[in-house]
Amino acid sequence: MSTEDAPQIYLVTPPVFDLGSYPEQLSGILDAEEIACLRLSLATHDEDTLMRAADAVREVAHRHDVALVIDTHVVLSQRLGLDGVHLTDGARSVRAARKELGADAIVGAYCRQSRHDGMNAGESGADYVSFGPVSGALGSGELADEELFGWWSQMIEVPVVAEGGLTEDRVRALAPITDFFAIGEEIWSTDDPLAALQSLRAAMV
Repeated sequence: MSTEDAPQIYLVTPPVFDLGSYPEQLSGILDAEEIACLRLSLATHDEDTLMRAADAVREVAHRHDVALVIDTHVVLSQRLGLDGVHLTDGARSVRAARKELGADAIVGAYCRQSRHDGMNAGESGADYVSFGPVSGALGSGELADEELFGWWSQMIEVPVVAEGGLTEDRVRALAPITDFFAIGEEIWSTDDPLAALQSLRAAMV
């Protein structure tokens, strides 16, 4: 696979971060690596916390010409001037989010391991569909396997994202059959997130 055909990085924020230090850390990563999109994915449901985090991250993302989407919160995406939303309930909310946010917004859908949900999300107007986890004992233990990504890349035009439990081996295996890798905790849980990201990037080509 040539570097021109290599998948792109879809960076996901940590579930919790310090507003005093994280924007600078994020800026350093966006300076060093080409990032296709950034997702604000916080564990909290507190609206004030989400809004302050979104303000800080949006400033960094847009300074680097990187689109910023937020998990689930269609209303906050609109109110805060973000670029779209990442939905976590499969195809169920895609049509409503698209109607609310308009044609130019990014609407993505996480469909776990469901080919059926993925196709429905695409038909409902999703800009991308993500499947996962690709390794590890997350959630129910079910994994999105290479067969799913291989089928999708051959049959469906909607871009596909691999996420959850990414390792260099999984990235290497999936690189020919996925468009994006959503990378988050895989790097933020390490001592050197940029080095960890660069190791995963190297496995994509």
